Amino acid sequence: MRRLLPILLLAALPVWAQTGDRQPLPAVPPPPPEMEPFDAALEPQVTIVRSAKDTREEFRINGKLYMIRVTPAVGKPYYLVDRQGDGVMVESEINPNPVRPPMWVIHSW
Repeated sequence: MRRLLPILLLAALPVWAQTGDRQPLPAVPPPPPEMEPFDAALEPQVTIVRSAKDTREEFRINGKLYMIRVTPAVGKPYYLVDRQGDGVMVESEINPNPVRPPMWVIHSW
């Protein structure tokens, strides 16, 4: 019991410190009028092209094609990405940063 009383007094110190003159926080000002919450030009435009063999989703920003997602009828989807912005599409995996550990043949028979 003697150990509990100092701990309770120590825990009550912040409450005693708050008994001074308290004022409410000021209201948050509204954002400036020139800021737009949504810019439609930055949203990607997606065009879906369906065929018997696959489905292609073409992603464009400002009319420039930067990525194509190809979903075959059978199999996993894959991506074609324009990495340098020169119009050359390179196949990319679903995981953009795959971990590829080195795999050497140690022994075979």
